[in-house]
Amino acid sequence: MARYREAVCRLCRREGIELYLKGDRCFTDKCAIKRRGYPPGQHGQRRPKHSDYGVQLREKQKIKRIYGLSEKQFHLFFERADHKKGITGTNLLVALERRLDNVVYRAHFAESRAQARQLVSHGHFRINGRRVTVPSLRVRPGDVVTMREASKEIITVQHSIDTSRRTASEWLEVEPAARKITITRLPSRAQIDTQVQEQLIVELYSK
Repeated sequence: MARYREAVCRLCRREGIELYLKGDRCFTDKCAIKRRGYPPGQHGQRRPKHSDYGVQLREKQKIKRIYGLSEKQFHLFFERADHKKGITGTNLLVALERRLDNVVYRAHFAESRAQARQLVSHGHFRINGRRVTVPSLRVRPGDVVTMREASKEIITVQHSIDTSRRTASEWLEVEPAARKITITRLPSRAQIDTQVQEQLIVELYSK
C-alpha cells in the first residue's frame, strides 16, 4: 500500500493545525506550524477561499492524516461506522481509536502513530498472549496488550515513556514498567481529543 514519504510537517501546515506526526518535536519551537503557520507552496500565504465542499474535504483529509490511513482504508472505516447503531461520526472516531497502533501511541509507548505502526508491524506486541503484526487490528474491552520480553528494552519505547507530554487516555490502564496496556472500556467522544469536526465528514459522504 502506498504511503506518504515526504516531509510530514507539510501536512500539518496544509491542514493549519498540529497533527502531532513527529512526536515531541510538535511540542517545541521547531514545530512547522509555529514557524510558518501558512500552507506550503508558492501560493501558501494567500488568503484561502473554501467552499462548503472544500471545508468538508479538509476535515476528511485531516483525520486520514492523523491516523495514517489511505483513502480505501478510511472509506471502509466510514462504511462500517455508518452501518452501526448510534451517531455515525462518533462510531467512526471510536473505531479509529481502537486500532492497535493508536492504542500503543495513546499508551505513550511510541512518540507518533507512525512509530507505533512500525513497532506493531515488527511483531513487538502481543494481544492476550498472541503475537500480532497488524496495526489496524481493533482491540476490545478486556484485551491485554503486552510487549514481547525481548522487546521490552527497546530504547525508543523507554524514551517515549520518559519524555511524553501527552495526557493519558482514560479508557486505557497502562503499566509502563511492565509494558502492559489493558483496555478497560471503549472511549466516549469526550475522551477522544482528536481535533476534527466529524459531522462535516458525514455530510461529505452523504452527498
